[in-house]
Amino acid sequence: MLAVQRTIRRMCTSVDAPRVTRFSLNAPKNVELEYANGSKFSLSAEFLRVYSPAADGKIRSFGGEKVIFGRRYVGIMSAEPVGNYGVRIVFDDLHKTGIYPWDYFYHLGSNKFSLMRNYLKTLKKHGLSRDPQKRK
Repeated sequence: MLAVQRTIRRMCTSVDAPRVTRFSLNAPKNVELEYANGSKFSLSAEFLRVYSPAADGKIRSFGGEKVIFGRRYVGIMSAEPVGNYGVRIVFDDLHKTGIYPWDYFYHLGSNKFSLMRNYLKTLKKHGLSRDPQKRK
């Protein structure tokens, strides 16, 4: 778990992210960010939940590959500032341990389409769905 967090931190700090100038929570659907260089990103709740920087007990592991699935309809309940470096997002599936640094948001926004495409390929590869499992 600690190794994953270190990897994410290293990945985030390797991005030369500009200063964030606006953060807007549009609960439960998405967050919007603007950066000093003019970059603007709208990141959905599902996307943020799937790419949470926290280790999560609701992950299925396939040969060492961690896959979060069934989060298509997850919503954001709140966003709480954490110092000057980021935000803790609380999701309606009760996941609340992910702290998203501003540079990680920038990484996610800058790579949103390739990250989502890779996520969908991974789900397909393992026969999983974005939709939540049906209750019995």
